[in-house]
Amino acid sequence: MLQCRVSSRLNSVRVRPSRLAPPKPRLFTSCVQSRLPATKTKPYYVTSPIFYVNAAPHAGHLYTLVLTDTLKRWNRLLGDDRATLLTGTDEHGLKIQKAAQKAGVDVKTFCDEHAQQFQSLCVAANIDYDRFIRTTDSDHKIAVEHFWNELSRNGYIYEAKHEGWYCVSDETFYPETQVARVLDPSDGVTKTVSKETGKVVEWTSEINYHFKLSSFQDKLLTHYTSDPEAFVPKERGNSIIKEIESGLKDLSISRPSSRLTWGIRVPGDDTQTIYVWLDALINYITMAGYPSKQCSGDDSLWPPDCQVIGKDIVRFHTIYWPAFLMALNLPLPRRFLTHAHWTMNSEKMSKSAGNGVNPFFAIDRFGVDAIRFYMIHEGGIDDDASYDNSYIARTYTSMLKNQFGNLLNRVFKSTKINSRQAIKLASQPALRNDIKQYIENPKLLQLSQLQSLLAETKIQYELIQNLGHEVQTHMSYPNPRAAIQAISEMIRQTNKFFDRAQLWDRLYSQITEEAVVAHYCLFITTETLRIISILLQPFIPGKAKGALNMMHVSDSKRTFAQTSIGADFDYGTESLLPGERVEGLFPALLSED
Repeated sequence: MLQCRVSSRLNSVRVRPSRLAPPKPRLFTSCVQSRLPATKTKPYYVTSPIFYVNAAPHAGHLYTLVLTDTLKRWNRLLGDDRATLLTGTDEHGLKIQKAAQKAGVDVKTFCDEHAQQFQSLCVAANIDYDRFIRTTDSDHKIAVEHFWNELSRNGYIYEAKHEGWYCVSDETFYPETQVARVLDPSDGVTKTVSKETGKVVEWTSEINYHFKLSSFQDKLLTHYTSDPEAFVPKERGNSIIKEIESGLKDLSISRPSSRLTWGIRVPGDDTQTIYVWLDALINYITMAGYPSKQCSGDDSLWPPDCQVIGKDIVRFHTIYWPAFLMALNLPLPRRFLTHAHWTMNSEKMSKSAGNGVNPFFAIDRFGVDAIRFYMIHEGGIDDDASYDNSYIARTYTSMLKNQFGNLLNRVFKSTKINSRQAIKLASQPALRNDIKQYIENPKLLQLSQLQSLLAETKIQYELIQNLGHEVQTHMSYPNPRAAIQAISEMIRQTNKFFDRAQLWDRLYSQITEEAVVAHYCLFITTETLRIISILLQPFIPGKAKGALNMMHVSDSKRTFAQTSIGADFDYGTESLLPGERVEGLFPALLSED
């Protein structure tokens, strides 16, 4: 009956016949075409670091995975159905060898068990990876051996005596300037440690192979100074540039196999094992089919569009790795997203410190999307972030449950609101003409409060119409944290708008103009929730899907191309029957401690 009443009143509005043609008012100008991404021929390729299997995964690993997964899903949302994500495990090196010995198990068995934990974490966290690579995989061994031979053939490998401070935990040599003598308060013994990581180092002298890293100092400087977008954040890139400017020394890239048995042997020399940080980095190009496939051109996965790494492994990825690739004239990664750490009690979360949060427990307690939302919303890109269960609960309850979830229920699961009716009415030229007239000439609205309401609706319209572009700008940088915070701010704004609109009585008003404005305000609210839900899919895929299902949005209309007002008029729900109840999308947590 309500639809008939509103429709009949719309028809009674005095409008000249010529105005019945579909108009193009400002509030309904479509931005769909302008939001389609530029055509890509190469698939988007994003990588996480491959995780070291000397211990179980912690929440810091989960954060890296979630960031990487969000970037892959975002590019799928943009229309790149070939967007690819690589993750996996780094399973060679002295640290793994010693960890297995300490556990009293075969090294391969040790790696298998821990690799499975990381793969299980990907499943639990809803990580949409395309391959879980392991450095013990046969095709990776072939790639590493070929890469070594090519470096040697190009004249970048030589054999020499190497002396220096070696850290087993970090799997790297440190120069004298990067170590210090410190007193260990736990046992009162003075030890030599890395200034960067605080891990113990020991003086080592041995014969091994070296890579001519010093030959690439100028090339690396030229590359980074000519491409300011290679680093996110840019400040971390500046520190790498300063390190390169201070001088690069040739890099030891093998270890005596008498000391390191667990790894890939140097081709043609079984007395040496390939350095884990040469072996491990090559996994990224193994995924691209190296060496059997071409690693350039439209059909190639290579190079990575973004490599997501923690700030503690920046040197390996942004100095060693590009230099290795330059030596073989292979394209370099386009961008590095280098994130900060999670801390517990002001200390970096790590395996060695024993303060790592079990990510499986966190997911079981709060739900995967609650953890994903919190980590992206609060995780540090520039600066370290503090992990706290109470913060997770607070973020979930205040933003997802009380604001986003509650507004979804109020609009799409209410006995007082028929969202489908408002969307149908908004699709009709008559209502759009009326709204255009009211906006152009507010005095046509006899009630002053309706003028104010329509003015607020205009602001809401402009905010949501711009949201897709704003999120896309942040994700292109990329800064998922800024993107999800922009969406969160839109959720807060929409709740305020909806509360001030007080549509419950106005939708049923006997005054035609009030009913028209109220239905248009409701439509803008439904569009806001639809667009927000589409944009949330890369961040919280499960809950975003649930929200779109609740609104009855077609599966074919959930892409970035539909994130403009008026891109979809075919969704919406009828009002609930009296006494009919529905489950909320975001249930209450059992506790917030």
